[in-house]
Amino acid sequence: MTQVSRIVILTGAGISAESGIDTFRDSGGLWEKHSIEDVATPEGFARDPDLVLGFYDARRAALADVEPNAAHTALARLERDFSGDLLLVTQNVDDLHERGGSTTICHMHGELKSALCTSCGTRSPWETTMIDRPPCPVCQAPTLRPDVVWFGEIPYQMRRIEEAMMGCDLFVSIGTSGAVYPAAGFVQQAKRLGARTLELNLEPSEGTSIFHEARHGPASELVPAWVEEVLGA
Repeated sequence: MTQVSRIVILTGAGISAESGIDTFRDSGGLWEKHSIEDVATPEGFARDPDLVLGFYDARRAALADVEPNAAHTALARLERDFSGDLLLVTQNVDDLHERGGSTTICHMHGELKSALCTSCGTRSPWETTMIDRPPCPVCQAPTLRPDVVWFGEIPYQMRRIEEAMMGCDLFVSIGTSGAVYPAAGFVQQAKRLGARTLELNLEPSEGTSIFHEARHGPASELVPAWVEEVLGA
């Protein structure tokens, strides 16, 4: 493949699906079991905090039963061995990229293993439940919530992402539906700025036609193969 020096990678639920983590939009996924408005909005949290806290407590606990797959470890290898600049942006709130070996990750939608105090604004590493209203490690107020970005909230680290997009010569989208903004608009932004664009997804996404190139199949097969191409170029 053409030599590249600056890559931005966006990952979505599809990269973790092969590890056994439910996706939101597929049949049988989390959106079928819970209403978006009930568990993924500030209004839902205000209306029924126990439902929301219990939902995310269960998702956090479920991380103990899954492992990173070949796609996660391939991206960690790329981070380690690529001679240029690389930013890994994920929409996922799981920790599989970290456990797969990646060290520089932009969690634009937050993290399951982080707690946000609504009283003092502190973000703290978190492994256990929140439904029993544990105190904030900093201010001691019993006002913790999952440190995840809900619908209607602004994603994290957008300035960092924008700066990386401005300078990249390749944008790669892995395992994303192309339905959730602002991430769904990254491919158009990258093309407008002159970068090549590549989709690696199980099946065509809503934005497949926008990409310069699209490859479809399991992430655990496509991503390692693509990383081999990049490192061998």
